Amino acid sequence: FTALLLSLSLSDLLTMLSVVLGIIFVLLKVVQFYQERKKLIKALEAFPGPPKHWLYGHNHLITSDTMLNQIVSWGEEYPYAFPRWFGPVLPSLIIHHPEYAKSILGRTGQGLLILNGTKWFQHRKLLTPAFHYDVLKSYVDLMSDSVKVMLDKWEKKNTEKSVELFQDVSLMTLDSIMKCAFSYNTNCQTQSRSEGVCSMHWTDGYTLNRVQAADLADKYMRSLEGQGASNCSFFYADKVIKERKMLLSSEKELGKIQKKRHLDFLDILLCTKDANGVGLSDEDLRAEVDTFMFEGHDTTASGISWLLYCLSLYPEYQQRCREEIQGILGDRDTIEWEDLGKMTYTTMCIKESLRLFPPVPAVSRCLSKSVTFSDGRSLPVGLNIFAIHRNRDVWEDPEVYDPLRFSPENSAQRHSHAFLPFSAGSRNCIGQQFAMNEMKVALALTLLRFKLCPDPSKPPRLLPQLILRSSNGIHLHLRKIH
Repeated sequence: FTALLLSLSLSDLLTMLSVVLGIIFVLLKVVQFYQERKKLIKALEAFPGPPKHWLYGHNHLITSDTMLNQIVSWGEEYPYAFPRWFGPVLPSLIIHHPEYAKSILGRTGQGLLILNGTKWFQHRKLLTPAFHYDVLKSYVDLMSDSVKVMLDKWEKKNTEKSVELFQDVSLMTLDSIMKCAFSYNTNCQTQSRSEGVCSMHWTDGYTLNRVQAADLADKYMRSLEGQGASNCSFFYADKVIKERKMLLSSEKELGKIQKKRHLDFLDILLCTKDANGVGLSDEDLRAEVDTFMFEGHDTTASGISWLLYCLSLYPEYQQRCREEIQGILGDRDTIEWEDLGKMTYTTMCIKESLRLFPPVPAVSRCLSKSVTFSDGRSLPVGLNIFAIHRNRDVWEDPEVYDPLRFSPENSAQRHSHAFLPFSAGSRNCIGQQFAMNEMKVALALTLLRFKLCPDPSKPPRLLPQLILRSSNGIHLHLRKIH
């Protein structure tokens, strides 16, 4: 062996040393992974759950069509929380009780579609002015215009056939957010090949994998947020950003923008500065635009579509909403900012549809600190947590659509984390008021023109991707009101 070493060149020795060090590094990583996995398994022993396969975990028990119902069913069998295994080595914990949600959602940690730590806090602070009511107030007319384009399209359809809502509603919300956030008219509702129409489907391909693949997908899909969306979808957002930045390069134009009747989302992003006078980098700006486009478009489209479906099933609730809206508007067919706060019963119906069909069925967190729950059970750092928004723990007759659950007196008695369509805590949805306003505008204008009826031959089939959809669409009959 000594003779062999002496016969080797320096480069050969360095190569051998590199190989040995590489093997040692891999072995250390394997040992580290094994030790961390032992901790997770030990912690999860305190949480009973469905039996798992040694290789598949629970994957063989769940398909995309049955996932949500299966998880909700397991939630009834295993109170508070239960383990969910993605194969043999990737554990997570599904939580479905308000007390557990309160413990998790109020903490820091890594999560899907959010930044972490100081950077997240800085961005949140910079973005907050974009959702002030003075800014949101100016959007109502723009939302109304987009909704009316959609309703005009529906007016021309054959009333004998049902209409698939989700595609039209998605185009409407895309149209609306481009007008509100970027003062940009895509004409996407009327021009099928218009700029941006193809981009509305950018989430379809990868969001389901994000929800199902936990830790490994989290790291991989983070790169897609920064690259994949840029490369294949929001190409037109780049154009809008570049045009606006060119305008802002002139002090004269900056003054004009700041004196506009309303500042849009992009204005505020480009003009805002932190305490040190530093604004968002190009990369951060693009990331915020992409996130806002997704969260303000696809999620709202899901919420509106399921809301219309729910009211089609309950004509008495639908008529009560219609009468409330007619009483508020009188002879007007336009919505004003002051009208939104008067839609008391309509708001209750919106919240009940969000409870039954939350646009985002779950949120993910990766624990950056250990946590101990109120019942004494603990979890270590590094475990992935999924908080399910479609829970049954605190609701009487949870599958029944009952708007009175959200009457002031009933809401006051309910757990603060029982109803979480916009998440909760410091990381709640910053655009929730924008979404609620758009849902009110869309519902009000729709009910003034149409009576909604279900299509019994095409019931929706829940498809919980990152956004709750129906695998066969959402089909309703639209009866014109004369």
